[in-house]
Amino acid sequence: MAEIKAKDVAQLRAKTGCGMMDCKKALVEAEGNFDEAVKLLREKGLSVAAKKEGRIAAEGIVDILVEGDVAAMIEVNSETDFVAKNASFREFVKGLLKTIIDNRPADVDALMSCVYSGTGDTVEAVLKDKIFVIGEKLSIRRFTVVEGILATYIHGGGTTGVIVCYDADDAAKSNAGFAEMAKNITLQIAAGSPPSYIAESDVPQSAVDEELEVLLAQAKNDPKLSGKPDDVLKKIVAGKLGKFYARVCLLNQPYVKDDSMTVGKYIESSAKSFGGKISVKSFVIYEKGEGIAKREDNFADEIAKMVNK
Repeated sequence: MAEIKAKDVAQLRAKTGCGMMDCKKALVEAEGNFDEAVKLLREKGLSVAAKKEGRIAAEGIVDILVEGDVAAMIEVNSETDFVAKNASFREFVKGLLKTIIDNRPADVDALMSCVYSGTGDTVEAVLKDKIFVIGEKLSIRRFTVVEGILATYIHGGGTTGVIVCYDADDAAKSNAGFAEMAKNITLQIAAGSPPSYIAESDVPQSAVDEELEVLLAQAKNDPKLSGKPDDVLKKIVAGKLGKFYARVCLLNQPYVKDDSMTVGKYIESSAKSFGGKISVKSFVIYEKGEGIAKREDNFADEIAKMVNK
């Protein structure tokens, strides 16, 4: 049996990030062969990843990488907020963003097959290694790539990410104030109720009709409006659509830094002062864990289980 030295265990731990005992066991099993021990740890990582597949990963991080006129945004989930703050995890996410910009995969499945930036391994293999080292389920949930005249913003250390793409002529985009204006719009989107559309014209009629139905039902249940005919109620609720548009349309929202004007008016006045033309072409917002049902554990029960093991 090969002699396993402490420095070999430490070297393997430094390379893989795995625990000391796991590294020692791998070296013993590999009869001291360092490369074989690395391989064994990776293989074990595959089984660990499979065991964690059914667990819920609703924490994590949203991050953005910008290279030139291209921006990539990604959401990668973990089971705990503690892991989301881990430097190694965040470095892994940055590597994913670099891989996305370099390869432009169509979706997450395609990304898994890409070679992870700076390595010879696929994203899938590197992800499974990370799951084994970190000890939690990690999940690449979604990503997007946007190209053009861009402004980006990450809020709360990775809780929310925003990318806004603009149409702007040379006079506007070359103005010193353009970058600040563009950034302010990303802050607007992240700060309050996230808009669903840019302008009123982008809202589908089905969404408007649904809102009118809700407003009409509310009006009929209002004692002050009881007894009024439907045609009168319809006119009343139609007048309330402005609040709906102010909620769901970016340009109709009150500007967060000066609510005496709308976002649309702020962009318009900025463009005028720059001597050019500016419009919002598109925007994307990711909110960490959005729509993921979080597991609610009873902490006392968890402690009891640990003590009784």
